[in-house]
Amino acid sequence: MRIDRRSRRRIRTRGFTLAEATLAMVLLGIAAAGVLLPFASGASVQADGLHRTLGAVLANDLVEQIAATSFDQIVATYNYTESSGQLKDASGTTLSNSIYTNFSREVSCQYVHVPQQDDAVASNFILATVDVAYGGLSIVTVNRLISK
Repeated sequence: MRIDRRSRRRIRTRGFTLAEATLAMVLLGIAAAGVLLPFASGASVQADGLHRTLGAVLANDLVEQIAATSFDQIVATYNYTESSGQLKDASGTTLSNSIYTNFSREVSCQYVHVPQQDDAVASNFILATVDVAYGGLSIVTVNRLISK
């Protein structure tokens, strides 16, 4: 059986060459990376938002605890740092939930004078500052002025 030139050419042109298949895979990989990249960065942004939200809750809870304390005891009681994984709730119990392990808090309270107040008179205001960090980076700082 004899195969003419046209049939031979058709037989040779069926399928893909190795170079064509490789080029198609590279182009498909680039397209897939372009589609998947926003999903990966979106997950990172979502995790960062969760850390900031939890940090704000931790800071606000401590500020409310400070405001509920007797005015004369605030400065003596609330000047400390809670290291990573050693956060305490209002009752003094260490928070054992694993979502708090990388959080740390620093609280400072100091007497302040407002511009209208005479410096010779004892201050009627305390500035409470709570700084919450996640993984060593400060994410939330809450300041509150507490009056007598």
